[in-house]
Amino acid sequence: MGLLDAILGRSKPVRPDLDQLFALPSAALTLQAGAGLTPTGLGSVCFAGVEGGGFARIRQDVRDLLDASAGQGGHPVEFSQDGYGYTWLLVRRSPEDTASLVNDLHAVNTLLQDGGFGPQLLCSLLGFRDDEGRRLALVYLYKRGSFYPFAPVPGGAEKRDSQRELQVRALLGNDLRIEPDLARWFPVWGAPGL
Repeated sequence: MGLLDAILGRSKPVRPDLDQLFALPSAALTLQAGAGLTPTGLGSVCFAGVEGGGFARIRQDVRDLLDASAGQGGHPVEFSQDGYGYTWLLVRRSPEDTASLVNDLHAVNTLLQDGGFGPQLLCSLLGFRDDEGRRLALVYLYKRGSFYPFAPVPGGAEKRDSQRELQVRALLGNDLRIEPDLARWFPVWGAPGL
């Protein structure tokens, strides 16, 4: 970082650390014990839409890798596009197998990054639900190398349960690198896996 960057208040971007995802199984145990939230077995990766042969090859590589990891006849991966043009890849696993789901999410992110699509990666999320059916996602911000909780209010309205998000932040402070800037806790309305 140079002197001009310091004067203008620019900071050096955090290098993505995909290994942070491996802290999610421990965080899931903390959420279950401390907040009654259990994993849904759903996780997703979001990236900016890309076209071309290189991306089609990576997309097939992702599908082949995850189909192979799911075993015979498994189709754990689904691609979709949201209203903003972002591509979502949804991975399904048994709710009791958070570690395998995290491995799948890590593999997808790594394949995209190693395939030259790292700048298009936006976030990954892991879904949770409580006994009352309230949802929560732990969202990993690829470009920040940090997590934040996202808790939509039940009922379909685009409202957040900010109090619950702050409670989860306090609960997971020792398990995950939590994003300190609350302005970066973006809503992920309708995200696959949530």
